[in-house]
Amino acid sequence: MRRQSLGALGGAGALTLPWVLVYLSGAAHGLSTLTTVAVSGLSVLGASFLLAWGAETAEKDVPRAFAIAVLAVLAVAPEYAVDALYAWNAGVYAGTERGIEAGNLAVANMTGANRILIGIGWAGVALFTVFRRGSAEDPSVNDRSGLLADSVSLDRDIGLEIVFLFLATLWAFLVPFNGGIDVLDMAILVGLYVAYIAIVLKGDVESEEAHVGVPAYLQTFPKPYRAATVLSLFAYSGIMIFTAVEPFAHGLEQLGQNVGVPSFFMIQWIAPLASESPELIVVIYLVNKARSTAGFNALISSKLNQWTLLIGTLVLVYSLALGQYGALPFDQKQSGEIWLTAAQSFFAISLLINFEISAREAVVLLVLFLTQVLSEFMLIRGILELPISDYQLLLVFTGIYLVLGFGLFVVRRKALAGILRDSAGTVKEAFRTSDEQPRGAD
Repeated sequence: MRRQSLGALGGAGALTLPWVLVYLSGAAHGLSTLTTVAVSGLSVLGASFLLAWGAETAEKDVPRAFAIAVLAVLAVAPEYAVDALYAWNAGVYAGTERGIEAGNLAVANMTGANRILIGIGWAGVALFTVFRRGSAEDPSVNDRSGLLADSVSLDRDIGLEIVFLFLATLWAFLVPFNGGIDVLDMAILVGLYVAYIAIVLKGDVESEEAHVGVPAYLQTFPKPYRAATVLSLFAYSGIMIFTAVEPFAHGLEQLGQNVGVPSFFMIQWIAPLASESPELIVVIYLVNKARSTAGFNALISSKLNQWTLLIGTLVLVYSLALGQYGALPFDQKQSGEIWLTAAQSFFAISLLINFEISAREAVVLLVLFLTQVLSEFMLIRGILELPISDYQLLLVFTGIYLVLGFGLFVVRRKALAGILRDSAGTVKEAFRTSDEQPRGAD
């Protein structure tokens, strides 16, 4: 384990070294746009790994409440770094063309990250779990007769996350009607996550989760060295992301413009792919070790983080840059992107309320995602001609997801009622236990 862990740490660190050399030497201005994007993007990738490993290692020493709060923020840190950059620019240049574009790019990156997590993350990991070599040894894989009928079982303890994700999704449909992301959206979405954390903490009676790989190795260090290692990983990774994210994002904009692709398309799809890849790689690693339940649950928890914290805090960054309170504005196209993202989440939740996802369902999720993205790209490039605008195309796919989702919710209404009932019981038990603890201590 020691050799593999040191190799992984060295590999992640090596991804950041080219950017360190470029940044310290001041050579960034002399590099081509493509080279700048590659070097800074690799740095963000390597830093994301280091952040994740540091956070997992810290769970051995810090209070549970602090660990959960830190992990929640770190789970969306790479995506938030790009999003915060554009939300900040939208506030600084408010009222100008540059500010309007920055606001739209902030929404584009947020919706892209969320749809990639489901369309590629959930679907891809489910298919990998079912079809990888040796899947018969994974107890979470259910062999079923029929075409693509094999499925992946989920831990029923994830029901609370699914319910809170469902509530956040319902609210997301309302966001565009206010003409921007405002303080009410922040209160509701961030409030949902805070409520979720509070319930988890009050009901947390499980033993410490066992870690694997790099975190497991780092947790064997004596406490003083372990703490120093975690702090070093946090500090180094934070510096890498802080310094690399702006040239990475702006470089992607320039590359898109050079080939005739709008900036929002590059920021919506390419940038989130880089920031989501560390998490997907770690999940695939867990799946390959026959820990697919833990891996898939991590993806669901990450979606909840992104769908609440990432959206809800954009208005805060925008207002700070603006120097006063203001709702983060976006155009009609981004309203369609938000509705489509919410509809995809709605459909994805309908797949999981019976605590499993089949290969057939994962294929549908993946195909719908790819079809929409490729159709939009071909429209932009003039390869595909349709009698509708790109905004109307977004609404068409929104409708498809909603019809499929409503249909599944009707068919699985008993499962939906069960998950809502169980989650309500979890909430009541958590607060009941909390109320009883002081009396027991007297």
